[in-house]
Amino acid sequence: MQNNFTRTLLLLLVLMTATSCEIIGDIFQAGMGFGIFLVIVVIAVIVLIISKLGGGK
Repeated sequence: MQNNFTRTLLLLLVLMTATSCEIIGDIFQAGMGFGIFLVIVVIAVIVLIISKLGGGK
């Protein structure tokens, strides 16, 4: 019985002190920033192509 309690306590301690969630959050935040940058670049390229096809007026 003591062995199970010790294992459970150790598992809870590891789960509460692990910062893997912060790392995953940072990765997704960086990915979101890169995605926004790519969307802006694609929109700029589309506007450039449309302006060139329209005669650059």
